[in-house]
Amino acid sequence: MTNQDWHVTQVGQCIIPSREVLVSEPIVPYRLYRFLTDLEEILLKESDDAIRLQQICPLVRHLLDHSPWIELQFLMPDPETGWSVNTLYDEPDYPLTIQIVSWMPGVKSSIHNHATWGLVAVLDGQEKNTFWQQATTEGLPLKKTGDRILDPGDIITFMPNAIHQIEALGDDPVISLNLYGETEFEQRFQFDPDTGAATLF
Repeated sequence: MTNQDWHVTQVGQCIIPSREVLVSEPIVPYRLYRFLTDLEEILLKESDDAIRLQQICPLVRHLLDHSPWIELQFLMPDPETGWSVNTLYDEPDYPLTIQIVSWMPGVKSSIHNHATWGLVAVLDGQEKNTFWQQATTEGLPLKKTGDRILDPGDIITFMPNAIHQIEALGDDPVISLNLYGETEFEQRFQFDPDTGAATLF
């Protein structure tokens, strides 16, 4: 396990977060309901998505360290789609999505954004993320800005307009904890890399 944090900017640059955000150490046992309450407090107090994500990362690590049951909540990938999603928590008017996502080995996602901030913590397997940036002129190809291979223990965070593609490497499924803010669905797209065309996703 490398336990490295990464952050993907609005223009597809994958960086190590530049400054530490101090957060108080959560109590033990750190149960899911406490985690949800702490998340809600961050969202109410902090409006900058990049700072929010820096504050949320250590809470996710603490949750995974002290709630090992979460890692057992995955569903095997669907052989038809190549992936499966198990929603851990869903409540009307609660602006967060928390899921355990599994990808079949060798499967690639479309090139897409999420139209909200997001966090992915890899629990098992190896996941390659490729990052892209839109051209400033319509009709031009997407610009590939880099890629990053994530191992178990790594966490990657995304700004709302970050564009990426996921590929499950190796022979085992990739299992991850995925956390997203409130999605602006009219801004969520998948992209054609050759033309830069965006279609609702």
